[in-house]
Amino acid sequence: MDRLIYTAMNGAQRILEQQSAITNNLANVNTSGFREQLAIYRSVPVESPDTRTTRVATVAATPGSSFEAGAMAETGHALDVAIRGEGWFAVRTSQGEAYTRAGDLAVNADNLLVTQAGLPVLSLDGAEIQIPNQGTVTFSSDGQITALGAGDNPRDIQVVAQLKLVNPPTGDLRRGDDGLFRLAQGGAAQADPSVSMVSGFIEKSNVNPAEAMVGMIANARRFEMQMKVIQDANTNEERANSILSFNS
Repeated sequence: MDRLIYTAMNGAQRILEQQSAITNNLANVNTSGFREQLAIYRSVPVESPDTRTTRVATVAATPGSSFEAGAMAETGHALDVAIRGEGWFAVRTSQGEAYTRAGDLAVNADNLLVTQAGLPVLSLDGAEIQIPNQGTVTFSSDGQITALGAGDNPRDIQVVAQLKLVNPPTGDLRRGDDGLFRLAQGGAAQADPSVSMVSGFIEKSNVNPAEAMVGMIANARRFEMQMKVIQDANTNEERANSILSFNS
């Protein structure tokens, strides 16, 4: 079979991989703090044994993420927080400490401060944060949490904990299948006192829907081109076989 078919098939497979990443980005347009997933492919020459270039194949480049900040949306909700500039919230997962920009927090049935996915948000000392029952919570710009219990005197406001805010180099972070980021070498990042946040806001996804839609359309056209190449190669082979059969 003509090697052209394998070359076109390889290109089609890479296109489908990138299309999957773009689809995931579009599905998370409204996910707070989501970071756009990048899926890049590049062409490489296919060389014959005597090092002559015959065709060009496609390989997937190292996938990454866009760390540009998303737009800030004011909600006025007491448990909504957003990081100004660079930085991350620390959360606890079954695989250890992880990092997110999603600041739409909640208090679960056990009075723990958690993300919308139910993951405990960590304090400066790496512990889970207990919120007083039916307490009114406020956040300072450095992540300090104060709470006033239901029916308590305003003078009895207490400092509950301080959020662990980190800012490791983006090159050290790897995205997990759960959409959270972790240190590539494992372990936990050190808290960074320079990271600041604001309450009553959430950070939106940094995915541009228009650009994602354009990317999907472009990929669909590229895939059609690859399929056309495979069809043409198959047609040429059938014609060649018919000529050989006629001559024989």
